[in-house]
Amino acid sequence: MPPDEAPAHPRSRTELFTAFTWLALQGFGGVLAVVQRELVEKRQWLTREQFIEDWAVAQIMPGPNVVNLSMMIGGRHFGLSGALAALAGMLLAPLALLLLIATLYSQLADLPQAQGALRGMGAVAAGLIAATGLKLVGALRKNVMGMAACVAFALASFAAVAVLRWPLAWVLLGLGTAACAWAWHRLAPARG
Repeated sequence: MPPDEAPAHPRSRTELFTAFTWLALQGFGGVLAVVQRELVEKRQWLTREQFIEDWAVAQIMPGPNVVNLSMMIGGRHFGLSGALAALAGMLLAPLALLLLIATLYSQLADLPQAQGALRGMGAVAAGLIAATGLKLVGALRKNVMGMAACVAFALASFAAVAVLRWPLAWVLLGLGTAACAWAWHRLAPARG
């Protein structure tokens, strides 16, 4: 097996559907940590490096990141029918659950316990995303841009969005273009 190839893959469209249904039902306010653990560590459908690359592509595509990722994985293994199976897994059960929760929340929204629970879940989601980011930093050692450039682009992105409050679309366009140009430059010797 080539070193950059994942050790496993989904065996059927049904497995895709159930795996992404399970992922979707675990997420609240962000599923990056859950998706990385499930697809890379448990199921081993992607290597860490593949996950980072696919997640980056999923983020720049329109729509929710994890839905884009699910369709990419489904399409890679089973074509259009696999992409649709993964998409259905991501959307059907969560939609039913969301409708139920919305009905309940409309009855309980004014209770301090409900407001406190939502604040607590937001903090947990932020912690999970930060922990996953730290866990995936090691994969940047193999990135074509080099670790220093990756860190520089990450810090510049954080500063632009969080400190300077620039619109995310402009930051993605500007820094994304610069990162692509740097990667292109670094790949030039390989193109030969």
